[in-house]
Amino acid sequence: MATEETKGSELKNPFNDLAEPFDPSEIKWRVTHTSRDGNRGAVIAFADPRAYTDRLNLLFTPTGWTRTYDVATLSSVTRMKKDKLIQTGKVLVTCILTITGLGCHSGSGEEWADEENAMTSAEAQAFKRAASCFGLGRYLYNFTEVWVPLNEHRQPMQFPQLPQWALPRTHRSGKAQPASGPRPPAIQRGPIDQKTTARIEGFRQILGDAIYGEILWRAGHARRANEIPNAQFQANVAEAMERAARGVHKANSLAEQIGEASFIAVMDKLRIESMTTIPRLERLKTLVAELEEEAARSVA
Repeated sequence: MATEETKGSELKNPFNDLAEPFDPSEIKWRVTHTSRDGNRGAVIAFADPRAYTDRLNLLFTPTGWTRTYDVATLSSVTRMKKDKLIQTGKVLVTCILTITGLGCHSGSGEEWADEENAMTSAEAQAFKRAASCFGLGRYLYNFTEVWVPLNEHRQPMQFPQLPQWALPRTHRSGKAQPASGPRPPAIQRGPIDQKTTARIEGFRQILGDAIYGEILWRAGHARRANEIPNAQFQANVAEAMERAARGVHKANSLAEQIGEASFIAVMDKLRIESMTTIPRLERLKTLVAELEEEAARSVA
Protein backbone atom coordinates (compact mmCIF):
# COMPACT_ATOMS: atom_id res chain seq x y z
CA MET A 1 0.00 0.00 0.00
CA ALA A 2 1.39 3.42 -0.97
CA THR A 3 2.25 5.72 1.92
CA GLU A 4 1.40 9.43 1.97
CA GLU A 5 5.09 10.16 1.41
CA THR A 6 5.14 7.89 -1.64
CA LYS A 7 2.01 9.53 -3.06
CA GLY A 8 3.53 12.98 -2.57
CA SER A 9 6.73 11.98 -4.32
CA GLU A 10 4.73 10.58 -7.24
CA LEU A 11 2.88 13.86 -7.70
CA LYS A 12 6.16 15.78 -7.69
CA ASN A 13 7.72 13.46 -10.29
CA PRO A 14 7.91 15.47 -13.55
CA PHE A 15 7.43 12.30 -15.60
CA ASN A 16 4.08 11.69 -13.88
CA ASP A 17 2.95 15.21 -14.77
CA LEU A 18 4.20 14.81 -18.33
CA ALA A 19 2.25 11.57 -18.74
CA GLU A 20 -0.96 13.08 -17.32
CA PRO A 21 -3.74 12.96 -19.96
CA PHE A 22 -4.78 16.22 -21.57
CA ASP A 23 -8.00 17.96 -20.61
CA PRO A 24 -10.87 16.58 -22.76
CA SER A 25 -11.29 20.04 -24.33
CA GLU A 26 -7.85 19.57 -25.93
CA ILE A 27 -8.75 16.26 -27.60
CA LYS A 28 -9.76 16.24 -31.26
CA TRP A 29 -10.84 13.41 -33.55
CA ARG A 30 -9.61 12.69 -37.07
CA VAL A 31 -11.41 10.54 -39.64
CA THR A 32 -8.88 8.05 -41.04
CA HIS A 33 -11.13 6.17 -43.48
CA THR A 34 -14.80 5.69 -44.24
CA SER A 35 -17.23 2.98 -45.20
CA ARG A 36 -17.98 2.50 -48.89
CA ASP A 37 -21.22 4.45 -48.66
CA GLY A 38 -19.54 7.26 -46.66
CA ASN A 39 -22.09 7.08 -43.85
CA ARG A 40 -19.64 5.85 -41.23
CA GLY A 41 -16.01 6.65 -40.51
CA ALA A 42 -13.19 5.41 -38.30
CA VAL A 43 -11.81 8.13 -36.01
CA ILE A 44 -8.70 8.35 -33.85
CA ALA A 45 -7.94 10.80 -31.02
CA PHE A 46 -5.17 13.38 -31.17
CA ALA A 47 -4.14 16.67 -29.55
CA ASP A 48 -2.95 19.86 -31.21
CA PRO A 49 0.80 20.60 -30.80
CA ARG A 50 -0.19 23.69 -28.78
CA ALA A 51 -1.49 21.39 -26.05
CA TYR A 52 1.99 19.85 -25.87
CA THR A 53 3.74 23.22 -25.70
CA ASP A 54 1.26 24.46 -23.08
CA ARG A 55 2.07 21.44 -20.88
CA LEU A 56 5.82 21.91 -21.30
CA ASN A 57 5.55 25.65 -20.54
CA LEU A 58 3.42 24.95 -17.48
CA LEU A 59 5.78 22.34 -16.02
CA PHE A 60 9.17 23.76 -17.03
CA THR A 61 8.50 27.37 -18.20
CA PRO A 62 9.37 28.48 -21.77
CA THR A 63 13.07 28.70 -20.84
CA GLY A 64 13.17 25.17 -19.41
CA TRP A 65 12.88 23.30 -22.72
CA THR A 66 13.87 23.66 -26.36
CA ARG A 67 13.21 21.91 -29.66
CA THR A 68 15.18 21.89 -32.89
CA TYR A 69 14.17 20.61 -36.33
CA ASP A 70 16.20 18.98 -39.09
CA VAL A 71 14.37 19.03 -42.44
CA ALA A 72 15.07 16.92 -45.52
CA THR A 73 13.15 16.28 -48.74
CA LEU A 74 12.74 13.24 -50.94
CA SER A 75 11.92 13.97 -54.58
CA SER A 76 10.71 12.01 -57.60
CA VAL A 77 8.31 9.79 -55.70
CA THR A 78 5.22 8.38 -57.38
CA ARG A 79 1.97 7.77 -55.50
CA MET A 80 -1.75 7.30 -56.03
CA LYS A 81 -3.95 10.29 -55.15
CA LYS A 82 -7.68 10.39 -55.87
CA ASP A 83 -7.29 7.36 -58.15
CA LYS A 84 -4.58 9.09 -60.18
CA LEU A 85 -0.87 8.33 -60.35
CA ILE A 86 1.09 11.53 -59.61
CA GLN A 87 4.74 12.51 -59.33
CA THR A 88 5.51 14.11 -55.97
CA GLY A 89 7.97 14.04 -53.06
CA LYS A 90 8.13 13.77 -49.30
CA VAL A 91 9.02 16.16 -46.49
CA LEU A 92 11.04 14.43 -43.75
CA VAL A 93 11.51 16.13 -40.38
CA THR A 94 13.43 15.14 -37.26
CA CYS A 95 12.68 16.98 -34.00
CA ILE A 96 15.02 16.96 -31.01
CA LEU A 97 13.21 17.92 -27.79
CA THR A 98 15.39 18.86 -24.81
CA ILE A 99 14.04 19.38 -21.28
CA THR A 100 16.45 20.90 -18.77
CA GLY A 101 17.41 18.31 -16.17
CA LEU A 102 15.59 15.45 -17.93
CA GLY A 103 17.60 15.04 -21.14
CA CYS A 104 16.61 14.95 -24.80
CA HIS A 105 14.72 12.69 -27.19
CA SER A 106 14.11 12.80 -30.92
CA GLY A 107 11.18 11.92 -33.15
CA SER A 108 10.60 11.86 -36.89
CA GLY A 109 7.69 12.91 -39.06
CA GLU A 110 6.88 12.82 -42.75
CA GLU A 111 4.24 14.07 -45.17
CA TRP A 112 3.64 13.97 -48.90
CA ALA A 113 4.96 17.20 -50.42
CA ASP A 114 1.78 17.75 -52.45
CA GLU A 115 -0.41 17.84 -49.32
CA GLU A 116 -1.51 21.22 -47.97
CA ASN A 117 0.71 22.43 -45.07
CA ALA A 118 3.04 19.45 -45.57
CA MET A 119 5.89 21.02 -43.59
CA THR A 120 3.64 21.94 -40.65
CA SER A 121 2.18 18.43 -40.51
CA ALA A 122 5.59 16.75 -40.61
CA GLU A 123 6.98 19.07 -37.91
CA ALA A 124 3.97 18.46 -35.65
CA GLN A 125 4.28 14.71 -36.07
CA ALA A 126 8.01 14.78 -35.26
CA PHE A 127 7.53 17.05 -32.22
CA LYS A 128 4.74 14.92 -30.76
CA ARG A 129 6.72 11.71 -31.28
CA ALA A 130 9.72 13.23 -29.49
CA ALA A 131 7.45 14.40 -26.65
CA SER A 132 5.94 10.92 -26.31
CA CYS A 133 9.41 9.59 -25.41
CA PHE A 134 9.09 11.64 -22.20
CA GLY A 135 5.55 10.27 -21.69
CA LEU A 136 3.78 13.43 -22.92
CA GLY A 137 0.80 12.40 -25.04
CA ARG A 138 1.98 8.78 -25.01
CA TYR A 139 -1.43 7.53 -23.85
CA LEU A 140 -3.00 8.68 -27.14
CA TYR A 141 -1.26 5.78 -28.89
CA ASN A 142 -3.38 3.39 -26.82
CA PHE A 143 -6.60 4.45 -28.57
CA THR A 144 -8.05 2.08 -31.15
CA GLU A 145 -10.24 3.02 -34.10
CA VAL A 146 -13.84 3.83 -33.27
CA TRP A 147 -16.54 3.95 -35.94
CA VAL A 148 -19.01 6.85 -35.80
CA PRO A 149 -21.77 8.16 -38.10
CA LEU A 150 -20.77 10.87 -40.59
CA ASN A 151 -22.76 13.75 -42.08
CA GLU A 152 -22.98 14.61 -45.77
CA HIS A 153 -19.59 16.33 -45.55
CA ARG A 154 -18.05 13.15 -44.12
CA GLN A 155 -17.53 14.78 -40.75
CA PRO A 156 -18.36 13.01 -37.44
CA MET A 157 -21.90 13.60 -36.19
CA GLN A 158 -20.84 12.48 -32.70
CA PHE A 159 -17.57 11.76 -30.92
CA PRO A 160 -16.62 8.76 -28.80
CA GLN A 161 -16.63 9.12 -25.02
CA LEU A 162 -13.19 9.15 -23.47
CA PRO A 163 -12.46 6.17 -21.19
CA GLN A 164 -11.47 6.77 -17.55
CA TRP A 165 -7.81 6.02 -18.21
CA ALA A 166 -7.73 8.85 -20.77
CA LEU A 167 -9.00 11.49 -18.32
CA PRO A 168 -6.77 13.75 -16.20
CA ARG A 169 -6.78 13.35 -12.41
CA THR A 170 -8.96 16.44 -12.02
CA HIS A 171 -11.76 14.66 -13.91
CA ARG A 172 -11.31 11.34 -12.13
CA SER A 173 -11.03 12.58 -8.53
CA GLY A 174 -12.58 16.06 -8.65
CA LYS A 175 -9.31 17.55 -7.34
CA ALA A 176 -7.53 20.09 -9.47
CA GLN A 177 -4.02 19.19 -10.62
CA PRO A 178 -1.55 21.74 -12.00
CA ALA A 179 -0.50 19.57 -14.92
CA SER A 180 -3.94 19.37 -16.49
CA GLY A 181 -7.23 21.20 -16.72
CA PRO A 182 -8.71 23.64 -19.19
CA ARG A 183 -6.83 26.73 -20.22
CA PRO A 184 -7.18 29.60 -17.76
CA PRO A 185 -9.34 32.60 -18.65
CA ALA A 186 -7.79 35.66 -20.22
CA ILE A 187 -5.80 37.76 -17.76
CA GLN A 188 -6.93 41.32 -17.07
CA ARG A 189 -4.36 43.82 -18.27
CA GLY A 190 -3.76 47.09 -16.50
CA PRO A 191 -1.15 49.73 -15.64
CA ILE A 192 2.28 48.60 -14.43
CA ASP A 193 4.99 50.30 -12.38
CA GLN A 194 8.20 50.87 -14.35
CA LYS A 195 10.26 50.96 -11.14
CA THR A 196 8.97 47.50 -10.24
CA THR A 197 9.82 46.33 -13.75
CA ALA A 198 13.41 47.54 -13.32
CA ARG A 199 13.58 45.91 -9.88
CA ILE A 200 12.39 42.59 -11.29
CA GLU A 201 14.92 42.74 -14.14
CA GLY A 202 17.66 43.21 -11.55
CA PHE A 203 17.06 39.70 -10.20
CA ARG A 204 18.20 38.04 -13.44
CA GLN A 205 21.88 38.42 -12.52
CA ILE A 206 21.29 36.94 -9.05
CA LEU A 207 19.03 34.04 -10.04
CA GLY A 208 20.27 33.15 -13.51
CA ASP A 209 18.19 32.91 -16.68
CA ALA A 210 16.44 29.61 -15.88
CA ILE A 211 14.96 30.46 -12.47
CA TYR A 212 14.33 34.06 -13.51
CA GLY A 213 12.33 32.82 -16.49
CA GLU A 214 10.50 30.21 -14.43
CA ILE A 215 9.27 32.80 -11.92
CA LEU A 216 8.29 35.24 -14.66
CA TRP A 217 6.15 32.58 -16.30
CA ARG A 218 4.63 31.01 -13.19
CA ALA A 219 3.92 34.19 -11.21
CA GLY A 220 3.62 36.75 -14.01
CA HIS A 221 2.43 34.80 -17.04
CA ALA A 222 5.07 36.59 -19.10
CA ARG A 223 8.39 35.90 -20.77
CA ARG A 224 9.79 39.37 -20.11
CA ALA A 225 9.45 41.71 -17.15
CA ASN A 226 7.89 44.46 -19.27
CA GLU A 227 5.21 42.01 -20.50
CA ILE A 228 3.74 41.29 -17.04
CA PRO A 229 0.03 42.12 -17.49
CA ASN A 230 -0.74 44.24 -14.40
CA ALA A 231 0.55 45.65 -11.10
CA GLN A 232 -0.79 42.74 -9.02
CA PHE A 233 1.13 40.24 -11.11
CA GLN A 234 4.19 42.49 -10.83
CA ALA A 235 3.91 42.33 -7.04
CA ASN A 236 3.58 38.55 -7.17
CA VAL A 237 6.67 38.24 -9.37
CA ALA A 238 8.73 40.62 -7.22
CA GLU A 239 7.81 38.70 -4.06
CA ALA A 240 8.68 35.35 -5.67
CA MET A 241 11.98 36.79 -6.93
CA GLU A 242 12.79 38.02 -3.42
CA ARG A 243 12.18 34.56 -1.96
CA ALA A 244 14.35 32.91 -4.59
CA ALA A 245 17.11 35.49 -4.08
CA ARG A 246 17.07 34.74 -0.34
CA GLY A 247 17.53 31.09 -1.23
CA VAL A 248 20.55 31.93 -3.39
CA HIS A 249 22.07 34.13 -0.67
CA LYS A 250 21.53 31.35 1.88
CA ALA A 251 23.20 28.83 -0.42
CA ASN A 252 26.21 31.14 -0.86
CA SER A 253 26.44 31.66 2.91
CA LEU A 254 26.32 27.91 3.55
CA ALA A 255 28.95 27.37 0.85
CA GLU A 256 31.36 29.64 2.73
CA GLN A 257 30.55 27.80 5.95
CA ILE A 258 31.28 24.27 4.69
CA GLY A 259 34.26 25.13 2.50
CA GLU A 260 34.94 24.97 -1.23
CA ALA A 261 35.60 21.21 -1.47
CA SER A 262 32.36 20.20 0.22
CA PHE A 263 30.40 22.81 -1.74
CA ILE A 264 31.72 21.52 -5.06
CA ALA A 265 30.87 17.95 -4.01
CA VAL A 266 27.25 18.94 -3.34
CA MET A 267 27.02 20.84 -6.63
CA ASP A 268 28.42 17.85 -8.54
CA LYS A 269 25.95 15.53 -6.80
CA LEU A 270 23.03 17.69 -7.98
CA ARG A 271 24.62 18.24 -11.42
CA ILE A 272 24.66 22.02 -11.04
CA GLU A 273 27.48 23.83 -12.81
CA SER A 274 27.22 27.17 -11.01
CA MET A 275 24.89 29.27 -8.87
CA THR A 276 23.64 31.12 -11.96
CA THR A 277 22.81 27.94 -13.94
CA ILE A 278 20.45 26.25 -11.45
CA PRO A 279 17.77 24.87 -13.80
CA ARG A 280 14.66 25.12 -11.59
CA LEU A 281 13.40 26.53 -8.30
CA GLU A 282 12.88 22.99 -7.05
CA ARG A 283 16.59 22.28 -7.61
CA LEU A 284 17.51 25.45 -5.68
CA LYS A 285 15.44 24.22 -2.72
CA THR A 286 17.17 20.84 -2.91
CA LEU A 287 20.57 22.56 -3.03
CA VAL A 288 19.86 24.61 0.10
CA ALA A 289 18.63 21.50 1.94
CA GLU A 290 21.75 19.52 0.94
CA LEU A 291 24.04 22.38 2.02
CA GLU A 292 22.23 22.65 5.36
CA GLU A 293 22.75 18.94 5.97
CA GLU A 294 26.43 19.25 5.05
CA ALA A 295 26.82 22.25 7.37
CA ALA A 296 25.19 20.31 10.23
CA ARG A 297 27.60 17.39 9.67
CA SER A 298 30.61 19.71 9.68
CA VAL A 299 29.57 21.18 13.03
CA ALA A 300 28.82 17.82 14.67
